[in-house]
Amino acid sequence: MEKYQTEEEFLKNYNSDEFEKLSMTADILILSVSNQETTNYRKNARKMMSVLLVKRDDYPYKGKWCLPGGFLNPKTETLEECAKKVLKRETNLSNIYLEQLYTYDSINRDPRMRVVSTSFVALVDKEKLTEKVEHASWFDIVLYEEKNNVVHLTLDNGFDTISLSIKKVLKEKTTDRYQFVTKTNDNIAFDHDLVILSGLERIRNKINYTDVVFNMMPTYFTLGELQQVYEVILNKKLLDPAFRRIIADKVEKTNKMKTGEGHRPSYLFKYKKNEKNK
Repeated sequence: MEKYQTEEEFLKNYNSDEFEKLSMTADILILSVSNQETTNYRKNARKMMSVLLVKRDDYPYKGKWCLPGGFLNPKTETLEECAKKVLKRETNLSNIYLEQLYTYDSINRDPRMRVVSTSFVALVDKEKLTEKVEHASWFDIVLYEEKNNVVHLTLDNGFDTISLSIKKVLKEKTTDRYQFVTKTNDNIAFDHDLVILSGLERIRNKINYTDVVFNMMPTYFTLGELQQVYEVILNKKLLDPAFRRIIADKVEKTNKMKTGEGHRPSYLFKYKKNEKNK
């Protein structure tokens, strides 16, 4: 082995071709809240969690749906910069909630070459979306978890319905960490089904101790609308008194009213930004 006297001498003679190459991507789980259409004008539209998926127009996985993503430019980008580039391309939005989720590095996760993906979760208010790419579509999410830790996900955009089943395997009992294993995946490319469930679980956990939910809310909302969003994320019904205690310090009442939907007018609230809620 050659011996070098200085760092500069070592770098001058360093040959990067001695090492295997790999590619890195940033894949973005973009979540929002949708209103499920109702024919009863007296009832509020039911809230649904939604995920933005992109239909692949090339191999591999041509014709299947996947999360928006892009390859990292190793010379000019950090992973977060790559993720923000993807967000801007798909939604034309910037300065929205973006959090790194997990890194996925299964050896054969991409049939083309060795690709390591760092996933991010982004939360958006769909009302702020001015445009999205032509091949992207919002899918409403229905989640059901069996007692044997098998989670069933149904994704529906009104034209395509995707069924997923994922097994949650306890990895660390002391930290309640799970490993996710695909059981059924009929139309999602790569391992993006696992990213979707991981992101939903992350947001479900964070809603209990942060104000992350307000990234998906419009500026003004009724308490009933906010409660529905909490319930759809937590995947359970909340009693009204318990919910009011949860959000007591998070919202403030305005003098605006919501009217004209076949039911009694309701006061509108807004997120209360203060030091405690930052």
